[in-house]
Amino acid sequence: MDDAAVLKRRGYIMGINLGEGSYAKVKSAYSERLKFNVAVKIIDRKKAPTDFLEKFLPREIEILAMLNHRSIVKTYEIFETSDGKVYIVMELGVQGDLLEFIKTRGALHEDDARKKFHQLSSAIKYCHDLDVVHRDLKCENLLLDKDFNIKLSDFGFSKRCLRDDSGRIILSKTFCGSAAYAAPEVLQGIPYQPKVYDIWSLGVILYIMVCGSMPYDDSNIKKMLRIQKEHRVNFPRSKHLTGECKDLIYRMLQPDVNRRLHIDEILSHCWVQPKVRGLSSAAIHKEGESSRGAEPSRTPETPDKKSATKLEPREEAGPETQSEPKPNEEETLQVPVSRQSDNMDLNGELPGRVIEEEALPQP
Repeated sequence: MDDAAVLKRRGYIMGINLGEGSYAKVKSAYSERLKFNVAVKIIDRKKAPTDFLEKFLPREIEILAMLNHRSIVKTYEIFETSDGKVYIVMELGVQGDLLEFIKTRGALHEDDARKKFHQLSSAIKYCHDLDVVHRDLKCENLLLDKDFNIKLSDFGFSKRCLRDDSGRIILSKTFCGSAAYAAPEVLQGIPYQPKVYDIWSLGVILYIMVCGSMPYDDSNIKKMLRIQKEHRVNFPRSKHLTGECKDLIYRMLQPDVNRRLHIDEILSHCWVQPKVRGLSSAAIHKEGESSRGAEPSRTPETPDKKSATKLEPREEAGPETQSEPKPNEEETLQVPVSRQSDNMDLNGELPGRVIEEEALPQP
């Protein structure tokens, strides 16, 4: 039977194609039982690679079945047919994903970014408390419901953390994700702490939310790594970000894994907590951050729409000098503002998304 017939027998009326890769596709469908539209991920075992079938797919199915959080895409049903097709019926992000939202509307006001980032961080805390790591956090995997609330999706690279006899989480050696959102330790092929990896990706996402552009240019991985390891983060002056917001991003994009924030520290940060404002400049200076005080948020500029798939790169800014800045320069907590990583298909066939059990070349 074709997909439409299979879904019809299960009570779903198949709709439009939402995406397609070499061995997986996503369709919209109307659920006669639920009385609303859903998304159906269809995986063809006959076309999928062995490592995906033996490792990633079983992990994804196990984890999806156990998750239940308001900011995580709901999984309604998982079933398989005799001809080797797996159907995962999920909540539909009716407003699309966060990347498309930002490309269309521009960077978010800090208040809107705070709300969405708090929803995402709450979802990650829920996962991390269950010892589940996502390992592919990016704007394309953040769907928006009818009220533009965040719904975390795509647990294809997720896993449950293993612990040693002393209770410490065992380092991961499977290097996966998208280069533009990947932490420097992952790009270098160093065994990594998976929860700490997720935090770096959160930092990239928040930067994109409030700046409307990428924090690092992944077109040159060697150069990007050097900038990341120097802990340089450039913020566009035109966005007039508050000191609290920049401080949080700076602490998440910390190359030293022992100093990078944990999820509880993110949720308790003064920028995330709407009632606790006014981070002291002394606290910021302690991390070597910006010396500028909090500034009011302005209406964001809409990014260039030339590219349908990428956030447009901007000219790289060098380290901040002592001279008085000119309008529209970038202020440095120190990194080049750039483009998004190459688009990935459903299965991550393009280079840079997943490298199984081997390190990327050392810079």
